[in-house]
Amino acid sequence: MEKTVSMVRNLELAPLGKLKIDWVKNHMPVLNEIRREFSQNRPFEGIKIAICLHLEAKTAYLAQVLHEAGAQVAISGSNPLSTQDDVAAALADSGVQVFAWHGCTAEEYNRFLAQTASIGPDLVIDDGGDLVHLLHTDLREHLPGIKGGCEETTTGLHRLRAMAARGQLEFPMIAVNDAYCKYLFDNRYGTGQSTWDGIMRTTNLVVAGKTVVVAGYGWCGRGVAFRAKGLGAQVIVTEINPIRALEAMMDGFQVMPMAEAARLGQIFITLTGCKDVIRGEHLAQMRDGVILANAGHFDVEINKHDLRAISVSTRVVRENIEEFQLEDGRKLYLLGEGRLVNLACADGHPAEIMDLSFGIQALSLEYLLRSEHELPRQVIEVPDAVDKRVAWLRLNAGGIQIDTLSQEQERYLAGWD
Repeated sequence: MEKTVSMVRNLELAPLGKLKIDWVKNHMPVLNEIRREFSQNRPFEGIKIAICLHLEAKTAYLAQVLHEAGAQVAISGSNPLSTQDDVAAALADSGVQVFAWHGCTAEEYNRFLAQTASIGPDLVIDDGGDLVHLLHTDLREHLPGIKGGCEETTTGLHRLRAMAARGQLEFPMIAVNDAYCKYLFDNRYGTGQSTWDGIMRTTNLVVAGKTVVVAGYGWCGRGVAFRAKGLGAQVIVTEINPIRALEAMMDGFQVMPMAEAARLGQIFITLTGCKDVIRGEHLAQMRDGVILANAGHFDVEINKHDLRAISVSTRVVRENIEEFQLEDGRKLYLLGEGRLVNLACADGHPAEIMDLSFGIQALSLEYLLRSEHELPRQVIEVPDAVDKRVAWLRLNAGGIQIDTLSQEQERYLAGWD
């Protein structure tokens, strides 16, 4: 196979990355079925797809599926610490253009994004909105050729909806994050498990008996809170939305402002999509030995500037753990530089979970191609047929059957009398 030009850390790592990709393939039946279909009808023949996602094994397999469906695919990582260099090398070796390496600087990150976008994409997949932002600012010359794209995250959708509200979104973007088969499973079960995987793998500390503060009770926060409870922790939830706060209370969790929770927590996890959720006045109240972790998209939820400002010394005490010592001797510990702890400190969501999300991505791109002249330049919901097809594919793979309505039942539900 002819190799394409890529920028990765070390191509000699490809065999190790291939083993990781082969492992997840065995646990992604939805994407396997889509791959079989796409390989035959090649819906993306001659189409260029630019991708910005967390570059680990599950993402690599999605890129390979799209490549086998006829697309020219270029990809960069959506977070400097989530790229796995062996996976990036294996993906580049398979014919996908890769511009990413672990621990890239801000300058390198932006350059990799620009190189990915420079293929002149017909379609895009984004995670957090950085690729779309670049295409709407510094690389606007590519806008006329873009038919649309998909956004993976809550944070990205916040940015896209702000653009659309101002009339500045230049092509339709499908809200993959809002599909049932995405947020009900990826955000709840995926984030719930992978966040704790990252924290426990990195710290090697017990969770049982500790007080855990979960900031934000959206679907990600729900997943993290329930798994903390299952691990034996006492859980406090902080929220700004009264309905979600009420739900957290009814689910059996303590609910209070961060100003109060700051004095009580031993492990803090932010999952809000907002900035400065934990800031100076909160950090100043925290007890000795507190663990600080973020599972929101950007590293702005825990204010690192404030953390440094109140510290007299800092040091890395363990891989992905930075210790901040305060003037009175207390020590606070920040995991993964305040970036996504489940990817900076672990391998991200389980393969079976990302199978659903990436199944939605692949089928949504196909829908975009079929409907490119019919869709407005807005944030578009995932079609119900796509959502349900992914669910059916997963059920079929598990040998699970469900009931169907009879014609009489359908008439009953459709009637009013």
